[in-house]
Amino acid sequence: MRSRLASRSARAALAVAAAATLTATTATTAATALADSGDTVRQSDVGQVCGTNDLSFTLSQQTEAGGYFLVTAKALPGITCYLEGTFPSAGFGSAADTHVTPLEQGVSETIKLSGSTTAYAGISPKSTNSNDGREFSQLIVAVAGYEADAVTFRLPEPVLVDKPVATNWHTDPADAVPRIG
Repeated sequence: MRSRLASRSARAALAVAAAATLTATTATTAATALADSGDTVRQSDVGQVCGTNDLSFTLSQQTEAGGYFLVTAKALPGITCYLEGTFPSAGFGSAADTHVTPLEQGVSETIKLSGSTTAYAGISPKSTNSNDGREFSQLIVAVAGYEADAVTFRLPEPVLVDKPVATNWHTDPADAVPRIG
C-alpha cells in the first residue's frame, strides 16, 4: 500500500514540476510577444520605441534665434531604442497654453539612440513678438506618450513664456534651432 501512495506522491510532484515548466514557458512566450509588439516590456536591442525612462536628458540655454533651450537626449547605458521624429512633450507649467506646440510641419526621420548617438530638440519659450506672457522657472520634458516619467529642469532664471514651440528631434543640433517667422 505504501508503494502506491509513494507513486501517487511522485506523480503529483511530477505534475507540479510539469505545470511550473509550462507556466514558465508561457510567461517567456508572452514576454517575447510583448517585446516584439512594442508594448510595455523594456529590453535592450529589440527595436523598441524610446520612452522617457530610456533616456538621459540635458538642457542648455542658447542665444541664437532670439534665445531657446536645447534639449539633448541620449539612451541610457545598455539601451537601444528608436526616437520618433516628432517634437518632445514639454511645458513650462501645467496650463495648456504653457505646453509646447510643434514648430515643424512634418515628422522627421526616426533616430536610433544607442551609445553616444544624441538627439536634439529646440524649445522656444516665446513665439510671439510682444511683451506678453507669464514667467516660469522650470521646464518639464518627456517623450510623447511617456509623460508620466517626465523630467523637470529648474531654469537658471525665470523666462517669459507666450505660445512656446518646439522643433522635432534631430541628430544635428543645428537642425534643432527653432527659427520662428
